[in-house]
Amino acid sequence: MRTGSISILVTLLIAAVATPVWAGSLFAGPLDDLATLKPGRTMRASSSDPNWAVGNGDARPIEPGDTLVVAELEGPGVINHIWNTIASQERGYSRLLVLRMYWDGEEQPSVEVPIGDFFGVGHGMDVPFDSLPVRVTSDGRGRNCYWPMPFRKSAKITVTNEGRLRTDAFYYYVDWQKLPSLPDDTAYLHAMYRQEYPATMGQRYLIADIEGRGHYAGTVLNCRQNMPNWFGEGDDFFYIDGEEEPSLRGTGTEDYFCDGWGFRVQSGAFYGAPVFEGFKRGDRTSVYRWHVTDPVTFTESLRLEIEHVGPVIDETDKITANYGERPDDFSSVAFWYQLEPHKPYPDLPKGYDRLYFDYSEMIEAESLLDGVEAPVGPVQNQEGGAWSKGGQLFWTPQEPNQSITIPFVIDEGGTYYPLLMMTYSFDYGIFQYELDGAPLAEPIDQYHDAIVTRERQMPPRKLEKGTHTLTVRNLGKNAESAGYYFGLDGFLLLMR
Repeated sequence: MRTGSISILVTLLIAAVATPVWAGSLFAGPLDDLATLKPGRTMRASSSDPNWAVGNGDARPIEPGDTLVVAELEGPGVINHIWNTIASQERGYSRLLVLRMYWDGEEQPSVEVPIGDFFGVGHGMDVPFDSLPVRVTSDGRGRNCYWPMPFRKSAKITVTNEGRLRTDAFYYYVDWQKLPSLPDDTAYLHAMYRQEYPATMGQRYLIADIEGRGHYAGTVLNCRQNMPNWFGEGDDFFYIDGEEEPSLRGTGTEDYFCDGWGFRVQSGAFYGAPVFEGFKRGDRTSVYRWHVTDPVTFTESLRLEIEHVGPVIDETDKITANYGERPDDFSSVAFWYQLEPHKPYPDLPKGYDRLYFDYSEMIEAESLLDGVEAPVGPVQNQEGGAWSKGGQLFWTPQEPNQSITIPFVIDEGGTYYPLLMMTYSFDYGIFQYELDGAPLAEPIDQYHDAIVTRERQMPPRKLEKGTHTLTVRNLGKNAESAGYYFGLDGFLLLMR
């Protein structure tokens, strides 16, 4: 359950009162000193139609491989707010679009992060949540951040499409204040992405490795489980100014992210878990921890590591160790402020290397329509929406206890992990998925108050070469749902 607007407002008021002295007037709490007149001139860079008086072409497309210059600003100034929303037919687009920010003419960006991860959610997912410096709405499609981003001479912001499909529309605002000057000790925002698929055995996962003087401002951590059970027994360790033993030592992954006894979906001003799918193989987690009132200061360097440990599970789901290193997929974003030029970042993994799967290999459900059998209710290709290749298999039964069968062919036998790309909507039902007559998992409620697509990895299944059948049984509906409809974008058969 997401934190409500009243709770967020209370937290913002507390944050404003508790704003530390070091923050200064430019970066005080949201309501602190609001009645005092501000210096400078309010400015904006946006995707507004250049022919704004009569036109409404308020978005920019981005072709594969192209880079969109979002803003080129002349300082001194400070960016106070960035908003964007994106229309793309490419699954995982928010991991395939890279956000870069360059301060004062630097050649290497200080911010280099996939756009979804910069706004708090990894995995290429669209998920809403509320926090103080970042808020995401519109089922994960309306992205906002309020990190102060000062610059003395210039600022340049770009977005690069490293996917295979055209980004149809990129809408954006960059709201900033042009100022007469900045205090000498004003630091620049930095954000760096890292990943290990899987986490490297024999060493902790590295989140940040910083040289210079500054303060650490926040962490986004993503995990995709490559084995069942709990992945988060790992402790966090901050090594400040070259120390051999970390002076900040943690007690568990969920403890560093300010929760307790595991994760659950929730969000708040300073910490939260927008994504927590559970403890199964393939389940995903995204958590954030903003060091807004408790920045980690350093004068020479900072190194942040976290362990990737927990129960170790074999392919038969047997526990072989209660506490050991796990080969889960980790990725992260480190946020910090520093004044001096940063040391070079490691090369950003390219495009599809940041995703777990090649979605172009997905079996499109609508391509299987000729063999589909549904005794009750029409079945069709529904076009439009956010489905891959512009369509989905759409079944519209009018009552429960009906079924649909979808045959498909595999060319090679082996053990597969089916990954289903399902549609959720306001008039969808509850469904049991079966593969060759055996249930894949517990029933899935596909009700949602808006049309969204979600993926779900199923337990492994040994399949022989040849024809197989996916059966979907309608077991009823959520009390809030207006119907019993069903939508399936497609599925991947992942071989391990």
